[in-house]
Amino acid sequence: MSDYQIKVDIKTEYLPRQSEPRKQQYAFAYHIAIANQGSESAQLISRHWIIIDGNQARQEVKGQGVVGEQPLITPGETFRYSSGVILETEVGTMSGTYHMLSETGTPFDAPIPTFLLAIPNAVH
Repeated sequence: MSDYQIKVDIKTEYLPRQSEPRKQQYAFAYHIAIANQGSESAQLISRHWIIIDGNQARQEVKGQGVVGEQPLITPGETFRYSSGVILETEVGTMSGTYHMLSETGTPFDAPIPTFLLAIPNAVH
């Protein structure tokens, strides 16, 4: 599928002011950049996240769009957004897929690479 080349970059940060370690609540923000490196426009229709905390507890989250939007990303364009998650442990991972629709109506999935969520100095 050379027409569909979606690259997903992620940056994460721990949010100490929104976390309550005594209650096992660790808040993280993630900042996503979705770059269309293909030759066709693509619309992000839905998302599917797999979230695994340090206890190996697994959550799956599915939903329409991202942050209330279903952006159309043209070739060469990058769509950016930020969101967050609360884990019960100091570390965890997220991964998943964006379900996309090409300008010609062909559905395809763009993989979201696994990324680490960790409080500072939790992982050496």
